[in-house]
This record gives sequence, C-alpha cells and structure tokens, in this order.
Amino acid sequence: MTGDHGREPGAGRATTDPGGDRVLVHPDRGALCRAAARALLGVLAAAVAERGTASAVLTGGGTGTGILAAVAELVEAPDAGVAVPDWARVHLWWGDERHLPAGDPERNEVQARAALVGALVSRHGLRAGNVHPVPAAGGEGPDEGPHRAALDYAAELQRAAAADPGPDPRLPVFDVVMLGVGPDAHVASLFPGLPGPLATGATVIGVEDSPKPPPRRVSLTVEAIDTARELWFVVAGADKREAVAAVRGARNAKTTDAGRWPASVVSGRSATTWWLDDAAAG
Repeated sequence: MTGDHGREPGAGRATTDPGGDRVLVHPDRGALCRAAARALLGVLAAAVAERGTASAVLTGGGTGTGILAAVAELVEAPDAGVAVPDWARVHLWWGDERHLPAGDPERNEVQARAALVGALVSRHGLRAGNVHPVPAAGGEGPDEGPHRAALDYAAELQRAAAADPGPDPRLPVFDVVMLGVGPDAHVASLFPGLPGPLATGATVIGVEDSPKPPPRRVSLTVEAIDTARELWFVVAGADKREAVAAVRGARNAKTTDAGRWPASVVSGRSATTWWLDDAAAG
C-alpha cells in the first residue's frame, strides 16, 4: 500500500501512499503528538512569514488535544530549531464541536483552552479575538440548536474571509486542518450513513442525531475542509486500525465513498498527511 520508504528527523517512518497521501508512523501516541506539534508550529510560522497571518483548524479527542499539549511544552521551553509563530497573527478555529453549554468540559474548545490556548492568550500574545470557538448551546439566550450555531459560525468564517480570503470566498485561508478519524471512519462530526458527509452549499452544518454522544453537534462540511492548504489526519490507537486501513485503501483505489467512509473524501489542496502511531498503522 505504501512506497518511498524512509525516515525524516523527528518525523517517524515516512512513506507515500499510491494515492499521494504522505504517511508518518510513530512508535506511540506521545511521539506522534510531539512530532506533529513541531510541524504545526512550523506551518504557522511559515504562513505568518508568507502573508502576515495564519489559521489552524483544531480537532478534539485524545490525539488532537495531545498535540496541543505538546505545542504548549514547546512554547514554554522551545527546542533549538523549533519555529515559533508570532501568536498575535494566528487564528484558531475548530473543525467540529459538541453542542453543549459554554464551559462544559466535553467541549473541544474547553479542552483546547486547558491544553494550550489559555496559556497562549495569557502569556504568549495570542489575541482573544483570534480564538474562534463554535457558538455554545444557549449563549446569551434560549438555545436555538446546532443549526443556528452552524449559521453563526459560518457567518464568522465569512467575516474572517474578508481579511484573509481563501480559495472559497466564504472562508479564510486554512493553513492546516487537523482531523481525527473515528473507528467508523467519521471525521469532524460527519458520520457515515447520515446526511452530513453529503451536504453541499454550506460551510458549516448542525447535527441533531450523532451516533456518538452527545447527539447534537456542529461541524465543518466537506466543502469547507477541502479548502485546507494542508490536511492532517491525526490518529492513534489499535481501535482505529481498521478504519485507517479502509480509508487509505479507498483513497488509493479511487473508490472513495462519503456515505460509507467520510474520511475518504477530504483532502488538502497542497498536501494530505496521515500522522499515525504503530497501533493505528497496523
């Protein structure tokens, strides 16, 4: 399934799938998170140098949050050769969110703030206004549901696009979008067998019936994810092995299927990279 075998410093085992995806395999989740953290800092620093701003789309879960924690360690005690961006010029977004009240510990945003974002705002110059969480349930009034939150998030993305227009005029540039992959091959909150992976004409959607609790969620669409300069699948654990194999196989064979394997149909415009540990890679 893979070719171009090699090893890059700090990058794990590096291969390229026949379909063109880059695959980086690390011994364990910790090594994966540390390597991805260094790479994320490099992507953001390069974007700031190139056009004066940078945007990353974050993901939740153990691996996504682990990467943020590893970034925090590097920011507090930088290693030689680690590029650190001007945080005042960085914007942070989320690929999906659980539709829960503000401050709920199950929200991806809350976990990200605890792992990294809070420290960046308080000590490293990240502007609070450059942190773009998905609207929470309830907000300042009665909860109007995930569909209202999706419309509001789409509007915020549209406003950001005016200052840093991406290839889709509804969206700013996404320098990197990070996504976990579920055992069912879902990404963000786009689940197989539901309408979400097939949605068109919108950048953000509300989800009412997620098979993974909680049922109400907000998610970027495939249309939005596909505008990313770089797309990173960040996946660790043996429970993800079958999904990773199925998605990579479908991408390599050009048999992608949004309804069956949502992860199979999203790609970065410049690069798509799998960040895996040995257990997920199989």
